[in-house]
Amino acid sequence: MKPIIEYTDFRKYMKDFYDERKLRHVFSWREFSKSAGFTSSSYMKVVCDGKSNLSRIGIERTGQAMGLVGFEMDYFRVMVRFGQETDDAKKKEAYEEMLAIARVHKVRVVESDLFDFYESWKNPVLRELAPMMPGATPGELAKKCYPTISAYDVKQALDFLTKAGFLKKTAENTFVQSETSITGSPEATRLAIRDMHREMSKIATSSLDLSRAERNFSGVTMGISKDSYEQIVKELDECRRKVVSIAAGDKNIDQVYRLNLQLFPLTRNVKENSNE
Repeated sequence: MKPIIEYTDFRKYMKDFYDERKLRHVFSWREFSKSAGFTSSSYMKVVCDGKSNLSRIGIERTGQAMGLVGFEMDYFRVMVRFGQETDDAKKKEAYEEMLAIARVHKVRVVESDLFDFYESWKNPVLRELAPMMPGATPGELAKKCYPTISAYDVKQALDFLTKAGFLKKTAENTFVQSETSITGSPEATRLAIRDMHREMSKIATSSLDLSRAERNFSGVTMGISKDSYEQIVKELDECRRKVVSIAAGDKNIDQVYRLNLQLFPLTRNVKENSNE
């Protein structure tokens, strides 16, 4: 399903959400309507068909039912207003607000610089950290990083980030992000990010020594089937999307965090024959 900021029709977005959820689970209009708190079992379908509008409370309930948070929920509110408004001036105002949210939260698609960007953990970290500390020298930025790095390492990373367009330099030692998110084609991203996962896993191990107030670790060991694995992966993808949305909407950023979502086998498949 496309990112919400690529939609201008809230009914189309709701219908696509319904169709995707139905492919993943047993899902009905009754369940969709119930999850949004509507007594009518077909209310969501009626809205998607353009036969009814969403009230202010209905917008909030529907957004929550679709798991929207942060800027995605903000965008959905404005998109509904745009779709339901009859006054041309107010409709134009809503549309411009949608464009403003989309511009702030646009995603940059990269290919040629993707491997260089993910070659070192320093690049994504400094891409987040540098804009938080306008005017900070490379040495001052280096002191804020938990894994020990030098001012030279920071300068090298900043030079690459600005040259490749991941950061934009607006003044001496002052940077802003060109886009809030970065993505590439699925195959290229998976290949490029593999080494990054290895690096971040090592950093995660060392962060166990931090106070529990600063880090959160949990895990579960379980037996599952291939079907359950695929369902869990989809739930993790949805969880990650919500986390990114919350972070993207944060206006008071003061620290850089890394979230690792890891699901991996601890045994071989017991139902598969082995010739070893």
